[in-house]
Amino acid sequence: MSEARTEAWVGSLSDMTEYASDGTVSKTVVDEPRVKVVHFAMSAGQSLSEHTASMPASIHILEGSASVLLGDQRHEAPSGTYIYMPAHLNHAVDALTDMVFLLHLHRAEG
Repeated sequence: MSEARTEAWVGSLSDMTEYASDGTVSKTVVDEPRVKVVHFAMSAGQSLSEHTASMPASIHILEGSASVLLGDQRHEAPSGTYIYMPAHLNHAVDALTDMVFLLHLHRAEG
């Protein structure tokens, strides 16, 4: 589902969810010049190690809960949490339970 969209798209994010016992499953929902949306499913205990992004990004926790590192501060993030991250902010995600989140990468006009 990573092709450029020329029409509206309606789909079930729940149907996209699948877990891997030893990793993270990611699926691109939308990939457009100004935004990329990726659906992530992480099993409890899995982590996305600390990293940065060259563009602003946001995370919306849909199911489960996580511990999210933003810079030098750690935040508990239960279902329903929305996090905005400016470009170049160090961040990491640790799944406290099985969890699902959407990542939005906010690309500059190109």
